[in-house]
Amino acid sequence: MARMSAEERRAEVVGIAFRHFAEGGYDGTSTEAIAREAEVSQPYLFRLFKTKRGLYEACVDQCFARVEGVFTAAAAGDTPEERFATMGLAYGQELLPDRHALLFQMRAYAVADPEIRAYVRRKFEHLRQTVADLAGVAPVETWNFFGEGMLLNVVAMLDFEW
Repeated sequence: MARMSAEERRAEVVGIAFRHFAEGGYDGTSTEAIAREAEVSQPYLFRLFKTKRGLYEACVDQCFARVEGVFTAAAAGDTPEERFATMGLAYGQELLPDRHALLFQMRAYAVADPEIRAYVRRKFEHLRQTVADLAGVAPVETWNFFGEGMLLNVVAMLDFEW
């Protein structure tokens, strides 16, 4: 069996940690459990990420990169309304069915740690700017788009039919 590079191992650990953080939140997740599932030692985990916060932030990066990628690939149309519609449709088709991604996202918005909350806020602001650029509008004009998206997140998390 080929040995994994540190970058490959890092990506594998982020995938495992993402699920653990989605299920348990930041405070309720043990790095020991993540290391055990990844079949690495805790010292090696901390060599890859320095701190639990560093690992969590890597998961936040993955979460927001995925959403941004979906929006970027989907944005199409002649008007901002058409571009918002194609991005929203893609979000509904590609991201809403992924329960762990939704749960992680919802928990990230509600994290208690002020440094992590600031990190998530910066990522969200970047995503809003990206969506504004893709739609061809000012960032202030993205609030309804994100508000509807958040409502869809709640509807999906509660298993409502829509």
